[in-house]
Amino acid sequence: MHKHLSRYFGVFALPTLLAFSVAFLIPFLLGIYLSFTEFTTVTDAQFVGFSNYIAAFADDTGFLDALWFTVKFAVVSIITINLFAFLLALALTKGIKGTNLFRAVFFMPNLIGGIVLGYIWQVIINGFLLFWGVDITVNADYGFWGLVILTNWQMIGYMMVIYIAGINNIPPQLIEAAKIDGATPLQILRKITLPLTMPSFTICTFLTLTNSFKLFDQNLALTAGAPNRETSMLALDIYNTFYGKIGYEGVGQAKGVVFFLLVAGLALLQLYITRSREVEA
Repeated sequence: MHKHLSRYFGVFALPTLLAFSVAFLIPFLLGIYLSFTEFTTVTDAQFVGFSNYIAAFADDTGFLDALWFTVKFAVVSIITINLFAFLLALALTKGIKGTNLFRAVFFMPNLIGGIVLGYIWQVIINGFLLFWGVDITVNADYGFWGLVILTNWQMIGYMMVIYIAGINNIPPQLIEAAKIDGATPLQILRKITLPLTMPSFTICTFLTLTNSFKLFDQNLALTAGAPNRETSMLALDIYNTFYGKIGYEGVGQAKGVVFFLLVAGLALLQLYITRSREVEA
């Protein structure tokens, strides 16, 4: 039976491979080629070597500033989102009355689009800052913490659901045996719960890491990089370079390639580190 089915593997895989090639692989390879050219359309591309990559890291393009801002944002967001999501998951797996309602309420912000969230939180934060006669675009710190709050509010519920699934997969016999042996709740958390939920930590850390670096629509709606591009994250900086400056399409494409390599490298490193710490029940 297996041999019979394997004969048709190519037939069943072909539609997926074609879709993958057309929607991702071909544009990706074309994008790498265009990063070494000067172009306005694909048909008039002229090869310029590494000049686009050199220009991408020049001071006037803002790429390094956007990179530093994004790294700071990613570190804070990864820690806060996963910490609060895990604490909520712990609380909602203790048999609290109305747990299902709480889960639904915490998850709902993830269903709202990023642009809508950005404008909602812009109104909320500007309304709060109005007491001091300023708005979120006055200071880069306001924009930074506004993005952190927005992202936490959107992502915590989604990560919480993953952590709940991981906690619920822990065999109850292990926890009962630990309690009988006199283990404290803190010892149970450190020796049983945390090690056995590492697969959930791997998934959630990967999602929060990639989401933090790829953040675009929330950044555009909340601050649009103001003031003076100081709150521009990498994705927004690439967008502004590619579409906002005539003759900089190749530089924007080069930034995109560097962006992909950076995020892919960090994600693979994170997966390697967290997977090495996973244990089986």
